[in-house]
Amino acid sequence: MSDYKYSIEAKNVNKIFYKKSIEINALTDFNIKIKKGSIHGLLGPNGAGKSTFINILGGLVKKNIGEVRICGIDIDLDSKLSKFKIGIVPQELNIDPFFTPAELLELQAGLYGIPKKNRKTEEILENLRLLEQKNAYARTLSGGMRRRLLIAKALVHSPEMLILDEPTAGVDIDIRASVWNYIKKINKLGTTICITTHYLEEAEQLCDYITIVNKGKIIKDDSKKNLLEIISKKTVKFIIDQNKNFCKGLEKYNPIYKNNEITLTYDKQKTNLKEIINILNRNNINFIEIETQESDLEDIFLKLIRQ
Repeated sequence: MSDYKYSIEAKNVNKIFYKKSIEINALTDFNIKIKKGSIHGLLGPNGAGKSTFINILGGLVKKNIGEVRICGIDIDLDSKLSKFKIGIVPQELNIDPFFTPAELLELQAGLYGIPKKNRKTEEILENLRLLEQKNAYARTLSGGMRRRLLIAKALVHSPEMLILDEPTAGVDIDIRASVWNYIKKINKLGTTICITTHYLEEAEQLCDYITIVNKGKIIKDDSKKNLLEIISKKTVKFIIDQNKNFCKGLEKYNPIYKNNEITLTYDKQKTNLKEIINILNRNNINFIEIETQESDLEDIFLKLIRQ
């Protein structure tokens, strides 16, 4: 692979659409760097600008101003080579219904000039659990199968960068897991991955870095680890062996008493759980069970886009 640090590098990208002479700022001073070899999440509500940026990368939309590099290549200077470096999986299920999966992948590989001896049609279909359907017409496939077929099409030329725009929308949970396992597999082999997704638990599980976008602007861009530390709130619930409606010393943890339960909220960076347990012990309160819950990526996402 080429010698570059970032698979995607965008500087001050702006895109304005016009609707009935009204300006719509789809992207405003958009700056992002996607590190080579990483899995990068691009998150935001509908209309945030994620798909506009992906369409700029794919050459479907022209930016007004700004600079974009794909795998070190300026898309304005060599659009053909930059497009060869990426594979894009769109949201829309735009598949010719009269071709089989095997035919579609062979056709796609031919369009990219991949010699027949170097094609990986069966390997890709097997990894995406479509091998049994390889000779079935695409129109007979389920929505989830068509979604996986789109991913397969994007992989035929072994791109250095794979962009997945809501790739598991409408895909069953078990199939979704197999898709992500394959994505992680090709990432370990060196392919950089950028995903947009509404399944925040997936982004939390998979991504190394996350960019949160809202109204065409980047509102947070950081490692997943740093983002998860933004909200340090933690909730703990004690199941106790008695009905209690007051315990001295727990006031600062906003206690909620309900039957044989005490629920507390605290800052994990300031308070150790052992301190709370010591307070219960001093009050001679015995707990049978303990449940803890930390803030997750969804909490951060909602907090940031509401600012």
